[in-house]
Formats: sequence, C-alpha cells, structure tokens
Amino acid sequence: MQAVRLIQQGWSARKVGRYLGFHHTAVMKWVRKASLMPRQKHTIPTQSSRPKSHPLALDQNIVQAIIDERAKHHRCAEVVHATLKQKGTEVSLSSVKRTLERHNLLNKRSPWKHRHDSTSRPEAVKPGSLVEVDTIHIWLPERFYVYTLLDVYSRWAYALVSLHINTRNTLRFVRLAQSVSPFSFKMLQSDHGQEFGNGFTQRIGAPHRHTRVRTPNDNAHLERFNRTLQDECLRYIQPKPQRYQKAITEYLDYYNNERLHLSLNFKTPREWCQGID
Repeated sequence: MQAVRLIQQGWSARKVGRYLGFHHTAVMKWVRKASLMPRQKHTIPTQSSRPKSHPLALDQNIVQAIIDERAKHHRCAEVVHATLKQKGTEVSLSSVKRTLERHNLLNKRSPWKHRHDSTSRPEAVKPGSLVEVDTIHIWLPERFYVYTLLDVYSRWAYALVSLHINTRNTLRFVRLAQSVSPFSFKMLQSDHGQEFGNGFTQRIGAPHRHTRVRTPNDNAHLERFNRTLQDECLRYIQPKPQRYQKAITEYLDYYNNERLHLSLNFKTPREWCQGID
C-alpha cells in the first residue's frame, strides 16, 4: 500500500520499484488491487499460493462419508477408517485424519497431559478378571443416578438408571449385570462412594476392592466409558429417568455388539469375549 500511495503522489511505477526494491510490474498489480478496495485500507492482503484443486484430491463422496461417520458416533480417526473399510470405502488412514483436521473434527490431546502408570492395579488377563463399577450423578432438573459397569479386558459394559443409590440398589445392579454378562465377575473395583461400602463388600459374593483415595485414574477405563455414554448416548436426551433408561438400553446393544473399539483391534466387546479373529 505504501507503493500505491507513492503512485498516487505522481511517482512512476519504475521509480517506486527502484525505491522499494520491487519489480515495476508488481507495483502495477498492487495499484490494480488497491483500486478495488476501500480507501481507508492501510494494507493489501496477500493472496495464498495454495492451489484451488489437485488431481489426487479425495472424491467428495468419500470426504462426506468420513464426515458423516465421524458425526454419527464421534469416534476417532482410526475407528472411522476401519468402519469405512468394512463398508467397502477404500481410503487411507492419513487421508481420514487429514480430512477430519481440515474440518476441525479432531480433538487433539493436550501436550500437558501425561499418561498415568497403572501398574499397581490388578491385571486384567481375561474377561471378568477386573470389573469396574461406578455411578453417574444427574442433578437437574431432578436428581437420579446411572450405575455403570465395565469389564477392563473386553470393554463389555452395562448401565442402569436408579432413583437412589444405596447398598441394596448397588447389589441389585451388579447381580443384574452378572445375569446378562457372557462371563463371571472375578474381581470388582469401585471408588469409596457410600453405595460401595462394607455392606456391599460383605454381601456381593465376589472379591471387591476400592481404588486409592482421590485417584480416579485407578478406574480410568470406566471413567472413559462414562464420558462416552454421555457424549454418544445421553447428550441430546432430556434428563428424565425413563428417557435415559430407554436410550441406555438401546445404546448398550450397539456398544457391546456393533461398536468397534480401537483398544480391541477394531473388534466389538462381544467378539473379543468370544475370541473371534
């Protein structure tokens, strides 16, 4: 814009070019651009040299399929790639990641977060070796709770809405989960909530251990499932016990039998329990 101002003062394009160190044809381009801009502008924006198209660009149908699959269940790029591959859509993982990033659909991990060591926890070597139990508290518009349970080895999950949390309801929940589970529970793990107190430990009929105090990462797998349940199932549901239970029942069937898990090598919990290759 400084070159344009000098031209407007009567300087020739060549003189301005020599004065500022640019070719005179560049100066004339800037003059033409400035004539199309408001007079109060103090700069001429630089246009990107990025090409408008590329002969190897992804087909728009594939791009839309990637976006739709991501929006359906909010899954990571690896799972989106595996799901599209199962459906017969040939696209590379890097292309899936690049497409999601261009559309601002990736949740990048914060560089300040570090993975926690979990060596002190019992090792989950087969289904039922370590089953984590927790509760989600719903406060508005009315107070109720969601009991959740997850097998660490297979990621098989179960959940149930309850109007109250106490030892009796916790026992009922775990026994219902055991009745529909494809394996038996060898070890239960929970936090120190009142619903998981000594009464529950003595009457459950299976080994029960508590996590360390103020250490939710000991139940990290179940805490992640709680977030997944709320993000993929409960986010758009009116917080009413009956509505939540109906949505959870439908979602658990999908979660255990259809949802691909990155940690299970893109298998479902049911397939992982059955050992399907």
